[in-house]
Amino acid sequence: MEFLRPRLATLRLPVARKAPRPLYQCLHTSSSRCAQPLGTPAVPGPPPKAPTSEAFERVARKRRQAELLQQARELRASPARPKTALQKRFWRDVSVHESDDGLQIFLDKRPVRTPSKQILTIPRSKSQLATAIALEWDLLVSAQQALKSEYIPMTSLAARAIDIAKADAEGNTKIRDDIINMLMRYLATDTLLCWAPEKNIHDAAGDSASLRNLQMKLATPIIAYLTSKVWPGVEIVPILEPDSILPIPQPEMTRNVVRGWLTGIPAFELAGLERAVLGSKSLCIGVRLIHEWGEAFATAREPSEGARFGIEEAAEASSAEVTWQTQHWGEVEDTHDVEKEDLRRQLGGVILLVGGDSS
Repeated sequence: MEFLRPRLATLRLPVARKAPRPLYQCLHTSSSRCAQPLGTPAVPGPPPKAPTSEAFERVARKRRQAELLQQARELRASPARPKTALQKRFWRDVSVHESDDGLQIFLDKRPVRTPSKQILTIPRSKSQLATAIALEWDLLVSAQQALKSEYIPMTSLAARAIDIAKADAEGNTKIRDDIINMLMRYLATDTLLCWAPEKNIHDAAGDSASLRNLQMKLATPIIAYLTSKVWPGVEIVPILEPDSILPIPQPEMTRNVVRGWLTGIPAFELAGLERAVLGSKSLCIGVRLIHEWGEAFATAREPSEGARFGIEEAAEASSAEVTWQTQHWGEVEDTHDVEKEDLRRQLGGVILLVGGDSS
């Protein structure tokens, strides 16, 4: 047995070890049982479903749509793409020709026509109007733009005047009567005659620059001109009482005189007045403007000693309240500034329409 002792010394008998520390254990309970990860046989029930690829498919679908849109943009911008008849300009030159009836605008050899298919003919005395119409047609890049009135505003104005003149010559008074009825409705709520109350919580004590004072300062000379030069003897009253919001109608004699005057003015002046009133929201301002520049009133107009009543004066009178409010509370970008310039554009178009060589 002695010879076996060295070998027994080298042998190591198995020693009892502690159980390994569990990887997962519930912390909200005192149970010694270990939580098992999902998918192991110890968890009852079927295994969970694999993650769906719906999100990946949606992203791929949007990516394909973006690629198709980009291809469409590149195709539209490609100069080699064939264009339709409305998407290209079929004329090269724009010119003004004098005919027996007046001035006509030609696209190469084709005359410009009104929506009623008659040739757009401008009186010979309105050469500036004919030039403006030719210029806006020369700036068009496609025939499709000619279908939108915002691209050819002077053409639309002239066509409106020609339609009124044609209807008057045929004895059809419907167009003129409709315009007059609309203008008389504007007289009942004229912007120039809507004055702010005498007392305003935003006005400082003794402030001479109140909104009402500004409105009265702008309206007084216009009213004086209308009641002395255009409608002598009529009375034009403010349509708002200092403590009321209900409009006060103009005297019956005033309404009758104004309606009779509108019935007799020429077609170009009536079309210009319609545009001026729609832009300024004031019949008084519109009448003052066309009486200052209208070719039909050149003989009845007295030479002006100072500056003439023009675009800036009409725009200032029609937007007095907006100007006062923006000075006190600020201007909204892309709203007030755009409306201000658009109003001046419309009033300038009216002067071009009603003006002539004699004015």
